[in-house]
Amino acid sequence: MTDDWRQDRIGSALRGENPAVLRRLAAGFAVIGDVQFLPGYSVLLVDDPPVQRLSELPKSKRLAFLSDMDKLGEAVERACRRLDPAFRRVNLEILGNTDPFLHAHVWPRFDWEPTDLVGRPVWLYPRDRWSDGQYALGRQHDAMREAIGEELDRLAS
Repeated sequence: MTDDWRQDRIGSALRGENPAVLRRLAAGFAVIGDVQFLPGYSVLLVDDPPVQRLSELPKSKRLAFLSDMDKLGEAVERACRRLDPAFRRVNLEILGNTDPFLHAHVWPRFDWEPTDLVGRPVWLYPRDRWSDGQYALGRQHDAMREAIGEELDRLAS
């Protein structure tokens, strides 16, 4: 597998070529994050590539996207609670400062995080956490992927 899909995350998801996709939701794609220093980190990608801001969506699609964000957040919470007793909470964010497409971050937070970071925004983690290969998404995260996917399926039924 090449990383070409990373150059067009939404297009590759629409084509069924994005290996990070967990599930197709009403207004987007639930994907597991590229980095897993906080296991279970996931992202909701809008399913319309040119859309950059929530306000660009028609009201019904905007509400569907926010509902999908809520659903992904709850699925991550349930999966993380099941797999790690030190799970604390989930942080939900729509930022849009780097990638030019609408997406929402779902960050699980844990009691085992460093005390100087556990109550602070995840973006304050040192740069090496974001680029260190030991935190890169891989087969070692299959159990988490499955757990989040199962929870998304439960929430859909």
